[in-house]
Amino acid sequence: MPDKHLSSRFDSDLNLVLSKVFEMGGIVESQVANALQALNHFDLDLVSRILVDERRLNAMEAEVDEECINIIARRQPAARDLRLLMSISKTVTNLERAGDEARKVAKRTRRIAEDGKAGTINTAEVTVSGEMAVTILRRALDAFARLDTVAAAQVVRDDEAIDEQFRAFVRKLVTSMTKDPRIISIGLDYLFIAKAIERIGDHATNIAEFIIYIVKGKDVRHIPREQLEHEALGE
Repeated sequence: MPDKHLSSRFDSDLNLVLSKVFEMGGIVESQVANALQALNHFDLDLVSRILVDERRLNAMEAEVDEECINIIARRQPAARDLRLLMSISKTVTNLERAGDEARKVAKRTRRIAEDGKAGTINTAEVTVSGEMAVTILRRALDAFARLDTVAAAQVVRDDEAIDEQFRAFVRKLVTSMTKDPRIISIGLDYLFIAKAIERIGDHATNIAEFIIYIVKGKDVRHIPREQLEHEALGE
């Protein structure tokens, strides 16, 4: 958590907005985990719950953004405090978008179930990447709570494994659809699901990058991974 400030009111405002961020993070974690469970079991009741809860995330994002603006206006923070508030705003945007991706998984799952084509494609890579996405999202939020740049750099490294699972699934899917054009429709549904999971990993990575920005004052977006690790470790 951030260091204490001379202004107890600033600390109170900051702790309040951070509590909302982590509440939102917990909801998104559940959304992603539920989306994967719905996919694995074609649970349409769970799909409906995901679609309802996604609207709650939209409202929470707007609420946190407004509170960050109010804190900046009232307290006029500088340096690390300002970077923290800016990163909080960007973090909730990434959380909301991760929730959007969970919604996409849920909607495609419902479509596959209703079409009666479940089980026609081997989706082992999708299952593995989904489990990885849940894990790194949780670890990104934990690193944010502790402002742990070393853990943040590890999240960025681990996201590459999700990307590789996605690429492997795409290669296999293209081969399968070429051999059997009858599976193209469901293949595209699973392709959208796999891409949504890959994007959840990207959003976790974005959150990890904000941690390095807060602590080190260095914008590490769009730089090579080796340079990002150098900044995170302070070498």
